[in-house]
Amino acid sequence: MTILKGITWNHTRGLLPMVATAQRFTELNPNIEITWEKRSLQEFADASIEDLAKRFDLLVIDHPWTGFGAQTNAILPLSDYLSSEYIKDQEINTVGRSYGSYVFHHKLWALPIDAATPVAAARLDILEKQGLKVPEIYDDLLALAKKGLVAFAGIPVDVLMSFYMFCCSLGEAPFQSEEKVVSPETGKKALQMFRELAQLIDPANFKRNPIQVYEAMVNSDEIAYCPFAYGYSNYSRTGYSRKLLHFYDLVRLNNNPMISSLGGTGLAVSSFSKNIPEAIKYAEFTGSSHTQQNIFADNGGQPGHLQAWKSDRINALTHDYFKNTLPALERAFLRPRYSGHMYFQDHAGDVVRDYLMNGGNEELVLETMNSLYTKSLNLQTT
Repeated sequence: MTILKGITWNHTRGLLPMVATAQRFTELNPNIEITWEKRSLQEFADASIEDLAKRFDLLVIDHPWTGFGAQTNAILPLSDYLSSEYIKDQEINTVGRSYGSYVFHHKLWALPIDAATPVAAARLDILEKQGLKVPEIYDDLLALAKKGLVAFAGIPVDVLMSFYMFCCSLGEAPFQSEEKVVSPETGKKALQMFRELAQLIDPANFKRNPIQVYEAMVNSDEIAYCPFAYGYSNYSRTGYSRKLLHFYDLVRLNNNPMISSLGGTGLAVSSFSKNIPEAIKYAEFTGSSHTQQNIFADNGGQPGHLQAWKSDRINALTHDYFKNTLPALERAFLRPRYSGHMYFQDHAGDVVRDYLMNGGNEELVLETMNSLYTKSLNLQTT
């Protein structure tokens, strides 16, 4: 009996589909058993995959770790192990840039088994009770926020992703040069717009990640709308929580839908594994179109395969979560993935969050971010 160990993150979306696919895989391959452990969402974003790769055969990873994982040889280039037909199917059926987010040095380092980006969520029952509609443009969002009905995820990593969103939506994607994160003009405007909205939400949200925002939305009747947080289709499934959330594309700013920062997760295989062929076989099974559209999606997963997002059956189960939010995925901004970037991500969010909560000088905020960016570039592994 070959035993494989995997590590994922602690939510229904992160754990249950991995357990379900592992169980079915073992039924089909009785000599291979797979156990899954979980870590918190914060640990998922922060923990070094090199350390985890020494302890686990299979890793569900956040795509900004791709460059680090590749350059430290902690994970395997799956495109060297899987058939060209399989890899081509993954590429053709990418949800937005999910496939490309795991490509580094022209090789695929994880299978995009889960796709996500910040999208909008609404408690339609609250809005309808007050005679209100789901916001369509940014001014609608501000008007609703002034009524005290809006929340967003305010922990450091999430406000950093939202800062990128404001920059992209104002017409300039961050990280276009190695000298600065974004131009002073765009950066200042993005910060000011973000703070204007941030001052209208309950400060409690600055301690909440997306899951905690959604839990607050479904377990109380105080928040009617979240304009941007990484989407979770679980909350759009009847019976999952006390109240149902409906998910939508982002509001329009300057006549165009806002552009959020791509998330999602990938399934990687540790280069330290003593059972690489078996681990590759399970990864192939889990990322396949058939598994993604069925076992994976049916057990709380948020697939990374496009055919699952277009499935009428899956959309019927989730009140059209996937069809409604797919446009946001398709235009989402892809963060840098060079090996030192996690240093920037780990520290820059604190700078943005402090500004949102306390105000300050936008130029100084941007200068501090630029310094962190320069340091992160110097941390790259060659």
